[in-house]
Amino acid sequence: MFPLFDLSLQLNGFQMKEAKAELRKIVAFSEKEHEVFVENKKTEIVNFHLQNNTFYKDLAGMTTFTNWEDLPVLNKKNLQKPLLERLSKNYSPKNCYVNKTSGSSGTPFIFAKDKYCHALTWASNKYRFGWYGIDFNTSYQARFYGIPMDFIGNKKERFKDFLSHRFRFSIFDLSDDVLEKILKKFQNKKFDYINGYTSSIVLFAKFLLKRNIILTTICPTLKVCMVTSEMLFEEDKILLEKQFGIPIVNEYGASELDLIAFQNPKDEWQINSETLFVEILDDNNKAVPNGTAGRIVITSLFNKAHPFIRYDIGDIGILDEKSTLQKPILKKLIGRTNDVAILPSGKKSPGLTFYYVTKSIIEDDGNVKEFIIKQTKIDTFEIEYVSETELNLAQIQKIEEAISLYLEPNLKFNFLRKKSLERSNRGKLKQFKSMI
Repeated sequence: MFPLFDLSLQLNGFQMKEAKAELRKIVAFSEKEHEVFVENKKTEIVNFHLQNNTFYKDLAGMTTFTNWEDLPVLNKKNLQKPLLERLSKNYSPKNCYVNKTSGSSGTPFIFAKDKYCHALTWASNKYRFGWYGIDFNTSYQARFYGIPMDFIGNKKERFKDFLSHRFRFSIFDLSDDVLEKILKKFQNKKFDYINGYTSSIVLFAKFLLKRNIILTTICPTLKVCMVTSEMLFEEDKILLEKQFGIPIVNEYGASELDLIAFQNPKDEWQINSETLFVEILDDNNKAVPNGTAGRIVITSLFNKAHPFIRYDIGDIGILDEKSTLQKPILKKLIGRTNDVAILPSGKKSPGLTFYYVTKSIIEDDGNVKEFIIKQTKIDTFEIEYVSETELNLAQIQKIEEAISLYLEPNLKFNFLRKKSLERSNRGKLKQFKSMI
């Protein structure tokens, strides 16, 4: 098959050949060579932006630097100003890749990457997907993603899907009727892999479970499923493996950066150390020991158009104790820093704690398809859920008891059964939201 994917990037000015060659070189480094490479790239990218980017020079308050820890931690609020004020000298929206973040953190912004940096992002994606025998030029993707609803945006996205050899399922309506149609597509098309938002793919797996269908029995060409953009819980991973009959790969990325971590064939969540430098920091911007939770702060080593230096992505995570500079392993992604519930006692708890506890109880009978939790007051939470039948008193009591045990007593809950849950305009499901 003609390599349409690579060719389309090359024709748009993304230097794929050079990027793939550079990535091959970086991957082949010894541990010592990799250490030298990272230190050189860190120094090079900071000096470049101090000399060529007024926005970064003003933020850093310096023209030269000697100590990495003296550099400011960049946050999303810093970036909520016009893109033209943040671009480096000789870069403009016309000679860059420009896009907008999804806003799942609550603070969306427009960003830019120079074309070589973006080519490296695609080279990095291709390299990691290649671990599972997937080639973007030839492998056929079943894509569970959102899609712009306006005419031009929609057609643009569909054309990209054609070039990228993928078939997109819109995820804004995942009722049983729609899931039935999706199932028929799997019967009629030779998909090689599934890629998309975790919650949508999990819903499809629950539909298959109800119908007692293993996906590979009707689509035997399937090799692997990559889930992204939302938390993958262990019990969901087990369900997906069982109903799809293929390995499930967990991906963690950010559109403004790159693939951040990708599950390797040894079942480790391997951090991208080729194009990024990842730190885990405490509240005082000091690095924490491996095995300790902290804020995920990332430096893009190649983006000259726009500085992402010590950029606080808004997530909390833990590096595995066995991590090295060349092969950092993400032990756990805990959730977003703004998804924290503040309880009446003053205790702060990641919103996902509620989700974990509630999920384990709700899913006992398979009645509830999905749910989200909203904190409406300091002591009050709403649980919105989609289910075939309403939760009964015994189930509600069980949930309230578990939350009292794991968090604290005397919290109030309102359970609201819905036909569907509110998703972002890109189709993402925000599992916990604080309204206070």
